[in-house]
Amino acid sequence: MHTLNLSAQTKTGRYAELLPQISALTEGESDLTANLANTAAVLKEAFGWLWVGFYLVRGQELVLGPFQGPAACTRIRFGRGVCGQAWRQAQTLVVADVDSFPGHIACSSHSKSEIVVPLLDAAGGVWGVLDADAQTLSAFDADDAAGLEAVARILSERSAVAAAG
Repeated sequence: MHTLNLSAQTKTGRYAELLPQISALTEGESDLTANLANTAAVLKEAFGWLWVGFYLVRGQELVLGPFQGPAACTRIRFGRGVCGQAWRQAQTLVVADVDSFPGHIACSSHSKSEIVVPLLDAAGGVWGVLDADAQTLSAFDADDAAGLEAVARILSERSAVAAAG
């Protein structure tokens, strides 16, 4: 069992504390599901978001992976919603108000803002996305984008090691 050590009061400080802990938690673990599940749990505990989890590329769809929070959409087509657009663009999307995002997929009526970070392989291809939803408007910002992109890099590194081994 791992206990999070969090004392920072700012988001930037909290990410700085979390990154080495996520790295240590996933180091040496070759199972992708285990690493994604633990990472979702750590992020949910650290930030208290409504929902945080992963969707994995399977053909032309994103399929629900490990997550923390209420039940979620199971499949998302390429280019659809915030997750599908982050996949298509291979870039992080921060949405301050999901109701103003064209084509937003409302998996939960409680979700008000969202951030989606693509998980990139060594060639820059998207193999999944990290998705987080909050119950408040404008909950995510550049600090979250930078922090979650760093988390995504750790997970992509672990994924590549697992695929090679």
